[in-house]
Amino acid sequence: MYDNRSNLIIGFHGCDKEAAAALINNPNVIKISSEPYDWLGHGMYFWENNQERAMQWAVERQLRRKKDVADAAVIGAVIQLGYCCDLMDSRFTSLLKDYYKPMQDWYYKTGKPLPINKDLSTDPHKGKLLRFLDCAAIEWMHANIGVQYKKNKKEQGFSDLKIFDSTRGAFMEGAPIYDGAEIFEKTHVQLCIRNSNCIKGFFLPRREIDFLAA
Repeated sequence: MYDNRSNLIIGFHGCDKEAAAALINNPNVIKISSEPYDWLGHGMYFWENNQERAMQWAVERQLRRKKDVADAAVIGAVIQLGYCCDLMDSRFTSLLKDYYKPMQDWYYKTGKPLPINKDLSTDPHKGKLLRFLDCAAIEWMHANIGVQYKKNKKEQGFSDLKIFDSTRGAFMEGAPIYDGAEIFEKTHVQLCIRNSNCIKGFFLPRREIDFLAA
């Protein structure tokens, strides 16, 4: 009953300056990430209400001379999450856990190695930044829900299952902000938008001004 997220939220996407301009000029041409290590599965990624973290990510990519970011920039988006697999909600963490077991069995039966989350060589904090296992589990869940949904529609004309529009998760990342802290410098809420219709529009972020002095 309360699974659909009807409210609008702001997300920020770190990218190259040319990519930001392209999204402003052609907002219907959206690039979906489909890397095997995507933290929340495949989709377009945003930091929820976190422009600074989006820029940090883009700058880090630029400094590492990644081909997709030559000139770091951030673009904002107005987003409606729709039917969201919110991994801060115990219902959905339980759902993902339920789908993980048959995925694990399938890998064992086929003799294929189960994906594992791995550290990035450049990450001093060993935060398992390459999320091969989590991505595989989330995509397995989406795929199996999709197969059952289509089967129900074909056989019954309807399905009680719903297809997820987005996935949302909170991540503790980076170094503790002081000795002994359990608060980390790069902690954030991440959004993965699977259904591009959830993105209502893009914008270039403004700088805040002192409106009384303007």
